[in-house]
Amino acid sequence: MISPSSTFWQKIWFYFKSNRLAIFSGWLLIVFIMLAITVPFLSSYSYYDVNLSIKNQPPSPNHWFGTDDLGRDIFVRIWYGARISFFVGIAAACIDLVIGALWGGIAALAGGKLDEIMMRFVDILSALPSLLITITLIVALGSGLHTIIIALSVLGWFTMARIVRGQLLKIKQQEYVLAARALGANFWRILFRHLFPNAVGPILVTLTLTIPSAIFTEAFLSYLGLGVQAPIASWGTMANEGLPAMEYYPWRLWVPATFISLTLLAFHIIGDGLNDAITQVTEYRETS
Repeated sequence: MISPSSTFWQKIWFYFKSNRLAIFSGWLLIVFIMLAITVPFLSSYSYYDVNLSIKNQPPSPNHWFGTDDLGRDIFVRIWYGARISFFVGIAAACIDLVIGALWGGIAALAGGKLDEIMMRFVDILSALPSLLITITLIVALGSGLHTIIIALSVLGWFTMARIVRGQLLKIKQQEYVLAARALGANFWRILFRHLFPNAVGPILVTLTLTIPSAIFTEAFLSYLGLGVQAPIASWGTMANEGLPAMEYYPWRLWVPATFISLTLLAFHIIGDGLNDAITQVTEYRETS
């Protein structure tokens, strides 16, 4: 039960843990991450070793997810590809968090003409076709993991900036913020000490939804052949390689597609669970 002395995060955890689907999704992601870390090290197979004598074998006790057209073990390649997908998703989301939170926070706290100019700039960039710009950047900078992260970060922080700005516009009218200003607190102290900590809930929810978006975009770009290059495995490249063989060797497509879908679904369920928990905590505060 929630007690009046419970902290903000204790209350959120109380409501979040009652969402069994969100808890299951969290454990599922933890299992995925642990397997991505351990399987490529512990397996006797490598993600890049070619063995044509066992090519296109169906799932079996020796090869749990089967093999591809070069005889590479799909089970190992799936978990190596999970490293790529999670790294891209988390790295791009963290960069979006830093840029978007700072942009939206400065715009909200400054207000006036600076706020207007900064948000109109966001509107202009948001109107650009993000996928086309991302592909153009990758073609110009060359394909690769770091290029994908840069391309995703250039146009991925707009949502975070808007949500942070909207949240801080409400918070900055609170009495404790006005009191901090009256006591002479400077711009950055108010922003980092009083505003950001009280907007961490919506920021965290947005972050959990940004990660799957980045993972999907990386998989899509790799599927198009613009992502990581052979012999490096990612879920998108594996889906691309499996598509021509779908009729005769369907596991080569369905395995990576299943893991992409499960990961995206798990992140979205966790984000919805956090959002529901924060909403319940807010209602609890208002009624208590």
